[in-house]
Amino acid sequence: MGGIAALSAAIATLAFAPAAHTGGPQISFGAAEDIVRQGDPAVARQKMAQLAAAGFRAVRITSLWVPPATAPTPGEVTTIANVAMAAQAYGVTVYVSVFAAGSKTTPLGPDAISQFSQYAASLVRQVPAIHNVIVGNEPNLNRFWLPQFNPDGTDAAAPAYLALLAPTYDAIKAANSTVTVFGGALAPRGVDKPNTGRDTHSPTAFIRDLGLAYRASGRQAPIMDAFAFHPYGEASNVSPDFAHPNSTAIGLADYDKLVALLATAFDETAQAGSSLPILYDEYGVESTPPSGKASLYTGAEPTTTHPVDETIQAATYARALGLAFCQPNVIGMLLFHTQDEASLPSWQSGVYYADGTPKASYYTIRDAVQRARGGSLARCDGLTLDVTPSVLRFPKGPALKTGKAVVVAACPLDCAITLTLVRTDGKTVWTRKVYSLAGVTTRIPLGKLRPASGQYAFNASTEQAVNPSAPSLRQGSTFAIQ
Repeated sequence: MGGIAALSAAIATLAFAPAAHTGGPQISFGAAEDIVRQGDPAVARQKMAQLAAAGFRAVRITSLWVPPATAPTPGEVTTIANVAMAAQAYGVTVYVSVFAAGSKTTPLGPDAISQFSQYAASLVRQVPAIHNVIVGNEPNLNRFWLPQFNPDGTDAAAPAYLALLAPTYDAIKAANSTVTVFGGALAPRGVDKPNTGRDTHSPTAFIRDLGLAYRASGRQAPIMDAFAFHPYGEASNVSPDFAHPNSTAIGLADYDKLVALLATAFDETAQAGSSLPILYDEYGVESTPPSGKASLYTGAEPTTTHPVDETIQAATYARALGLAFCQPNVIGMLLFHTQDEASLPSWQSGVYYADGTPKASYYTIRDAVQRARGGSLARCDGLTLDVTPSVLRFPKGPALKTGKAVVVAACPLDCAITLTLVRTDGKTVWTRKVYSLAGVTTRIPLGKLRPASGQYAFNASTEQAVNPSAPSLRQGSTFAIQ
């Protein structure tokens, strides 16, 4: 344990800040991807580099609780610490999802709940760089949680999940109060009928029943800091714009519905509801491997998947990211995965093939994420972004005579800059509008600009390119032209 303790101490200073409650360019785009879970730190760094190359700046990994464990194994601690170290090197935020591998080990009863909560607390204590923990995975599905129903047909899963979430929240906070604890991690659909052989709850019913159970418990403290959700479409060929106003399912286009459910469940209690930050920690669209890559894959694709070609995958992902970008409570969206799984019955939803080479969709997603960070991925109702140039240099008067004068500009967000040359009597003698991408230093040549003799000054009006607020104004020094 000495080596593990030393490694944990070494990364203690790498803690990621808790997620902010915001949308727009602050949203965190990334992937749910366990390929970065590596016992070898060099391999972990290599896999993280691949993820970051696609533009992703967040990753969700899993840590499976196996009863009766009360702490992760030394090997698990090393693996998660390797992920955290690699993520820090590439500016990637890490989310760790802690859950039981399947419904046979659902943590029910005082002993199992205590063991699970101790495990989660031990993880954040031993790897201080982990500051985002998701508790459970799709507890509204029988795949991960049983029983779903009581013998009388009432909901068993939501109250039992509350009984796990509350003490796990308390244990994690006692271990490290700065950790953001995510509840939910719900699947987007369920049938809400007992004794079907595949007992499941819809997210609509589960959120409602979780709120009722919380209110009935009398608890006067939160159970989560943020809410995780998996807004998959019914199949890969279903548009993310497809809404479910008349059903209990919830997709990406049902943001208002999700927020309203959280409001009904928790508003006016100690637990935030309508203001809860939301993390879409799984969303995937599968693409069909082209003939040249077919040998990388094994098995047969399920008939229900309806995979799409890479062009459609790219467009679907870009649209999905755009929807999330405009949803005020959403703090992040994670695609499932970065790299395809080789087994066709599993997921071919990455932007890399199973051999790690990029798909055609890779470039579209990378560009979409870059546009998001610049504030320009989508035009959002109610979103106004302030931007002031981080660099703005005007040429001196004598330089205008050479024909080589330039304005140098850079902005922290994508920006539109309207440049003018104004004579001191107020007359505008020259104007040009230019665009500069976030973080890119742009040189704007003025060409053969030779105004008549007089006193002049350059002015610049800068605003965000797609979601502007009031322009930022800057005036240069007055100079003379002879």
